[in-house]
Amino acid sequence: MPIRQGKITIHLGPQEQGGPDDLMQPIVDFIDSARRRQSLMIAVQEIDHEPIARAIIRARERGVTIDVVIEQSYLLNDRIPADPMKAGGRHEINRMLFSALLRSKIDVKSDYNTDIFHQKFMVLGNRVLTGSTNFTTTGVTKNLNHVVEVNDAAVANAYKREFREIKRGNFGKYSVDREEKPKEVSVSGVRVKPLFAPDHAPEMEIMKQILKARERVDFAVFTFSESSGIDDALLAAKDRGVQVRGVLDSRQANQRWAASHGLKAAGGIDLFVAGNRGGLGKVHHKLMTIDDKLTIWGSFNYTGPANKTNDENILIIGDLEETRASARTAQQRIALQAREEIDRIVTDFGRHF
Repeated sequence: MPIRQGKITIHLGPQEQGGPDDLMQPIVDFIDSARRRQSLMIAVQEIDHEPIARAIIRARERGVTIDVVIEQSYLLNDRIPADPMKAGGRHEINRMLFSALLRSKIDVKSDYNTDIFHQKFMVLGNRVLTGSTNFTTTGVTKNLNHVVEVNDAAVANAYKREFREIKRGNFGKYSVDREEKPKEVSVSGVRVKPLFAPDHAPEMEIMKQILKARERVDFAVFTFSESSGIDDALLAAKDRGVQVRGVLDSRQANQRWAASHGLKAAGGIDLFVAGNRGGLGKVHHKLMTIDDKLTIWGSFNYTGPANKTNDENILIIGDLEETRASARTAQQRIALQAREEIDRIVTDFGRHF
């Protein structure tokens, strides 16, 4: 069952890999809830899943105004084919669905970012859907991922502002607005703080929260490189007695540039790898829990480029310094269920690194 806290709903999955929740349905349901004359903003790295594309087209047929921005890389062939006029080749499903959206009079733009357009969010009215899940078949059925829904005007306005910035072509380092400050709001009694990269330097926020940890830090993340400073914050937490445990994607963790090597060499960190065997795809989460009180969700991998040049977002849910009993109980409930999913990944798929 999804984690529900008032106007916050979190889906952990996919069910096809033993997760508690379906990941496709909340995406389709969010799109299907759009009504005539509403505006639906979609910023996602890739769309290759036909049921999601059909949901977008159905919304357009109902009279919804739809704007889509995606990463161009998944529309390109690796090389020029013998007959470029003939369909086929890698990513053909992406090109087919892209064309179907255009034929449905949907405004679809491919990004202008020379690095990676890595967003995964939608905005509809006062509602936001975000997380680590790409709108792909592997994203919703094979890769370990999450989807977060928040119904709050202030949070939605932050994502709308980001989307408008994207539509103006302000990507990566060109999107930095020094006057724009991240907003903290209370949603159903819990602090929620959305941040965007590179505007808000999410890496610094994650490091700040780790440095506040007193008991434990648990994480599941796809890409974790030495170009990030998050590994240093984890090592500092470990040195002051905080229990640190993480699970990484097995292929990414074995790259020469991965932070996993330094974390392992330091000792004292319980490090696992999972994925890419037995029908399981990637560990694609970008998920951290701290002291079973605060959780970090979104599209942000722990890398230097994610912080400086890619387009990303994170959601901080909870406050390590919260004093209200009701808020502590609510944020702890979210964090404990998130950690249960990390426990499950380690138990069902994990191998010590």
